[in-house]
Amino acid sequence: MRRSWYDGKKERVEALFNCWVLRTMKKARASLSTGYATSRKVVFLVLIGGFLWVSCQSSAPPRPQDAHLDASLSCAKIATHISFPDRINTLRDIYQAFSAGCDETVIIYGTQAQDDYKYKTFRVLKEASNIFLPDGTFIDYVLESYERGFLSVLLAISYYRLHNLDAPQVELRRLDHEIFTPLYNYGADPVNLLFSAILWEVLGEPHEARVDWNRLQGQEGQDEAVRTFASHRLRQLNAREGRSEDWSVYAIGRFPGIDWNIEFQDSSTGYFSVHPRQGFLPGCFSESGVRISTNAWFQKIAMRHDSGYHPLLHAQSWLRLPVGVVYSILTFTAGASIMVGGCFVDMAGEGDGSLCKLSIQGGLALMQESPHVLRYTLRPDLRHWDNVPSNFLFTWAPDVKDEPCWRNVSAQYQGLTIKIFDRHERKNAVKRLEMLSTAMTPDTPTFVPLQTEALEGRGSF
Repeated sequence: MRRSWYDGKKERVEALFNCWVLRTMKKARASLSTGYATSRKVVFLVLIGGFLWVSCQSSAPPRPQDAHLDASLSCAKIATHISFPDRINTLRDIYQAFSAGCDETVIIYGTQAQDDYKYKTFRVLKEASNIFLPDGTFIDYVLESYERGFLSVLLAISYYRLHNLDAPQVELRRLDHEIFTPLYNYGADPVNLLFSAILWEVLGEPHEARVDWNRLQGQEGQDEAVRTFASHRLRQLNAREGRSEDWSVYAIGRFPGIDWNIEFQDSSTGYFSVHPRQGFLPGCFSESGVRISTNAWFQKIAMRHDSGYHPLLHAQSWLRLPVGVVYSILTFTAGASIMVGGCFVDMAGEGDGSLCKLSIQGGLALMQESPHVLRYTLRPDLRHWDNVPSNFLFTWAPDVKDEPCWRNVSAQYQGLTIKIFDRHERKNAVKRLEMLSTAMTPDTPTFVPLQTEALEGRGSF
């Protein structure tokens, strides 16, 4: 292939640049003592390595949510798609399976996700890299307390749909443990407590439900509508009124995306201002039901870098700030160097100015990336289970259209309403277990099936 004039000139420019780099390094090495030079080289290599990685990644588009899933996928295809190292997508797939009625898939993978994703493992190298790279780059995602609780809710409902009446009680007791145990991520939330109260009633345990209704009634700072309904429900249970077995649950909308900005307001909360892209519906209660938003879940995400919640993340975010500034300055300086160096080489080689023009264009483009590199480096870890609903409606009305807390929402939200639980729902669990077992691959986690004899012999519940 014939070589162009530009190829020859490009090689000469690269040779001159390499020669200049070697000269500079020799002069710097000669002017510094051995120990000091070694320490500087280590710091320089770390900064340059991180800068190059951030520069390459800062312009990469984020992976779209659920781009890999289709609403028409079968249970077997959803199961084969799950990859446990990819934790966020695994959580998405679990809820996709739940929405599609794939209860066995939820039980298989939800149980394993509860065990594998709940504990934080501290590793020195990973935590150190979290200072020089964007937050969470090499850190495994750890379930928030509300996510652990919601997994227990999904498992309890899935077991109930399969007519297993003991396992839901086990999961609800585990839910109580998950939202109150002081693990790495901790804290109760009203949404899961409301699920717990409703499901205990459905299982015919009003005394257990009363405990959760009482907790909801006494939660300070929570939605007043939920607290009022909890007090109303407590009075009904104490008077042995209310149809505790006819609850239905509806999911309304989808959890909004999350944005963030840099705002230096309070040092104890870091320099992040986190906000949802879309607001949540206000709480609502009626004689027959209650509507609650998942805003409490968003608040748990927004407070991750609070010094009182995660001191290590808080400290890392402040240490990352000067590193991000250095990366941004390096990007700007590299762009300026390309401009000056390219024009200098063009003049030295008595060129026609085309190389200088190209260097100016490339240098300006790189300099314009400087603020993006800073923002990308400082980006907080806001990963979360993002395909969950934005609101839940709990009602014993015969039809959702009869529930006042559904009628008072906009047509847009009414169109995004899906029933996720009905006490009277029936499924042929034995047949579906057999279908799932034939689709399982050697990499599928071991699953101890439910007792088919008991399933076949149970009557309606």
